[in-house]
Amino acid sequence: MSSTITILGSTGSIGVTTLRVLKSLKDEFKVYGLSCFSNITLLQDQIQEFSPSVVAIGSVETARSVRFSELKNRFPEIEFLIGEDGIIDLSCRNVNILVSAIVGSAGLKPSMSSLPYVDRIALANKETLVMAGDIFITKTIEYNVELIPIDSEHNAIFSMLRKIELQDVKRIILTASGGSLRNCPVDKLCEVTPEEALNHPTWDMGDKITIDSATLMNKGLEVIEAHHLFNIDYESIDVIMHPESIIHSMVETVDGAIYAYMSVADMALPIFNALTYPTKRENIFAALDIVEIGKLNFYASDSKRHPALKLCYDAGIAGGTMPAVLNAANEIAVMSFLKKDIIFSDIIKVVENTLSLHDIIYDPDIDEILDADTWARETAKYTIRGFRS
Repeated sequence: MSSTITILGSTGSIGVTTLRVLKSLKDEFKVYGLSCFSNITLLQDQIQEFSPSVVAIGSVETARSVRFSELKNRFPEIEFLIGEDGIIDLSCRNVNILVSAIVGSAGLKPSMSSLPYVDRIALANKETLVMAGDIFITKTIEYNVELIPIDSEHNAIFSMLRKIELQDVKRIILTASGGSLRNCPVDKLCEVTPEEALNHPTWDMGDKITIDSATLMNKGLEVIEAHHLFNIDYESIDVIMHPESIIHSMVETVDGAIYAYMSVADMALPIFNALTYPTKRENIFAALDIVEIGKLNFYASDSKRHPALKLCYDAGIAGGTMPAVLNAANEIAVMSFLKKDIIFSDIIKVVENTLSLHDIIYDPDIDEILDADTWARETAKYTIRGFRS
């Protein structure tokens, strides 16, 4: 019998890759649900190929369009859901696996809502753990849900820790490509355009994550994610630069050995692993040729180039509502940069200012986390208006 699967964010890069992986697994999975925000064109192709039972459209404006009416008329057998409530409704349908691939804080409520109804959550939405890691991890245990990370770095650590006892781990090491601006002089970062920042040399990701890769905010958020996923103290999580993106993470054990997880830079591999866990399966995707690679390079991160990394460590260590504020301010700042309302170097200034004004709530509940998120967005917008005046 096929396992059922729902993909939240099916038209984004992770969602598209997940569907590519499912094609390689043939009849092992039945797509139950798909969700997107507004990309009707791609969604229609996905519906045609995978025949889901339920589809959710996040954008209420898109749901009012003629194109959406045509989509519903074309597929009368499908149940269509609308808006944020529709996506949450979809996440509450019983399936074996839910792939949480919505970008940003919008993924928190659906991820959290899904836990009583799924056997496994394949998590690409790191913001779920950044914003509400303690609550989410507790709920996965309460509902006996398998939590498997899709981020290549965390999936690598997850795989290695199947063979290494956590008590033997001295530290984990996340690698960072350095992003699109790794060779840009620090004093020229203020001149970078969105088009330049979006030109990632290794990974094909969405716009927001690509900008976060350039600031190293993405890696900082992954540090917070790793802390929650693996119950590792922040002082035992390091980040090093590795431009080839071949080693995705490393684990150092107390005896001084370092275990490295190597693979090609293709998100199909961690997604394949997350869907087929706990078995090891042969895949049809690209394999690594270490002779062809020849050599690998590593260097320390530069605090002048990447101040976002320290902000993330500090917010994670502070805990409470601070990581949610960090994430929300960054989302607003990145959006403003992409719209050319601020310059690249202003992104971190917006986040720093927002964090400095926040009064932390410790041990918050979900409502308090969401309130902090809303406060941070308004504060960040106010800061940006000051930059423009």
